[in-house]
Amino acid sequence: MALLQRIRRQANRPATGELRLGIGDDCALLRLKPGEEMAVTTDLSIAGRHFHLEWHPPEAIGHRTLARGLSDIAAMGARPVAAFLSLGLPRELTVARGRSPSWADRFLAGFLALADVYQTPLAGGDLAESSLAVADIVLLGAVPQRKALLRSGAQPGDLLYVTGALGGSAAGLALLRECGAPVSRAAVHAPKADNPLAPHLWPQPRIAQGLWLRRNRALTAAIDLSDGLSTDLDHLCAESGVTAVIDAAALPLHPGATLEQALHGGEDYELLFTARPNVVLPRGIAGVAVTQIGTIARRRSGQPSVVLIDESGLRRPLLPGGWQHFF
Repeated sequence: MALLQRIRRQANRPATGELRLGIGDDCALLRLKPGEEMAVTTDLSIAGRHFHLEWHPPEAIGHRTLARGLSDIAAMGARPVAAFLSLGLPRELTVARGRSPSWADRFLAGFLALADVYQTPLAGGDLAESSLAVADIVLLGAVPQRKALLRSGAQPGDLLYVTGALGGSAAGLALLRECGAPVSRAAVHAPKADNPLAPHLWPQPRIAQGLWLRRNRALTAAIDLSDGLSTDLDHLCAESGVTAVIDAAALPLHPGATLEQALHGGEDYELLFTARPNVVLPRGIAGVAVTQIGTIARRRSGQPSVVLIDESGLRRPLLPGGWQHFF
């Protein structure tokens, strides 16, 4: 009960806009604007699988928990409306030690800091004692009817684009594994571009970029890069029934990242999208670079979903090599 009261005290905001009633009753009450549809996504984060208590600061785990859902909302061209968080935690993670806040309070601080940036109120959730730390997020977004960005619209002749840089999260994770120690407090409070751990600890969902692309009707299909470029592009191609050809030399690598990390690393939370060749896109949207990395071709029997033109100019199949949910 004490943890619930602390969450309610920190998370409660005056009811405005779509959220009519938040934490405190059996259900939250939401009301969308006329002509809008609701986008709903859920993501499960489990200690030892999606984060490590020994490596990841609790603030970063909270941030990443919400960022995962916000990235899905961005990929649909939706605006976030509300978040619901369920936590299963060992008792010791809920208890403060001396003047230091508990792990749970630090987790919530990271979660709510990102929620404030994207005006996404925490509208409810659930708590339970668990032998394993688990965080389950449900994100609700709103998008005009029949205007959501989908994975299924790519057509032969389209150009393939990505926002931002690739491989930064995988490079940061590799650095954490190499260190094998908790991240310093300085790294916790320094989500800066020159921090090599920032892309992994503090990924930034591309809400503004997704909204711009949807409002300007600039694309034919979209997906967020959570499982890795090779895997997520394979998903987009499967839904659209096409083949993608990407140029390794064109990929915007994050400083310090390798090509393999950019192709398969995952958790970059950038937007991957297609557009017709006559559409002129800016070099950047809301301060984030946009790069053409390939083209879309007709799918032919026996052909791979994704073809990579490597740095020597040779074409080879690019098989999905990113995140596997079961291993």
